[in-house]
Amino acid sequence: MNPLDILLWVAFPYAAAGVFIVGHLLRYRFDQFGWTSRSSQTYENKWLRWGSPMFHYGILMVFGGHIVGLFIPKPWLEFFGVTEHIYHLGATWLGSVAAVLTIAGLVILLVRRRLVARVKLVTTVMDKVMYLFLAGTIVFGTIATVLYQVLGAGYDYRGSISPWIRSLYGFQPDPALMSDVPFFFQLHVLSATSLFLLWPFTRLVHVFSAPLGYFVRPYIVYRSRDGHRGAGAVKARRGWEKSELPRDTRDKEGSRR
Repeated sequence: MNPLDILLWVAFPYAAAGVFIVGHLLRYRFDQFGWTSRSSQTYENKWLRWGSPMFHYGILMVFGGHIVGLFIPKPWLEFFGVTEHIYHLGATWLGSVAAVLTIAGLVILLVRRRLVARVKLVTTVMDKVMYLFLAGTIVFGTIATVLYQVLGAGYDYRGSISPWIRSLYGFQPDPALMSDVPFFFQLHVLSATSLFLLWPFTRLVHVFSAPLGYFVRPYIVYRSRDGHRGAGAVKARRGWEKSELPRDTRDKEGSRR
């Protein structure tokens, strides 16, 4: 077994997974005030209003496609009638749409951080590192998809990359599965693994703080005193109006002063 294969396809993924888990636990324990997306909406909103939805919807589509392609075995999909041809068409064209949407959104966000002075000033070093690996992961995956799935004859990564990933979380790693994987697919996997390694130290931690409770929380009812004064409403009193306390009570209050 090639030592480099063991390093890249066994040691590195497990190290990244360990840092990912332990790093998040420590970050949440000791840096809860830093557990935020560090939104820059107050500095600029026009570009963000376009770039952010495009990127987030696109990356959710990409994530869903990866879950289906990498974690669900091929026989399971075939059992439900998803043939290789149907899967290939869906993965290629839907994946291409998701990639275009994600890349366009990311480009807008990156240009915004570079050209808007106030946003640029609040961009940290870790933000730049995170954007570098995030962009690399997306670009390498897009190049691999275009070269092999759109322009080429197609590459069945469900027969190599998918079993390799499942062998890792089954604690029976098989690095030989990655030996003959095309170069850009390998780069895509390595850059994604590096991104997971860096994840706990970046603003990406906000992914695990999605406001899911918003959908089940009770309604908040706002009422206007002026427009809807009910029987139980109390009229607001101006600060300079004469006190309504009984005379004897006012005398006692004055004597205490």
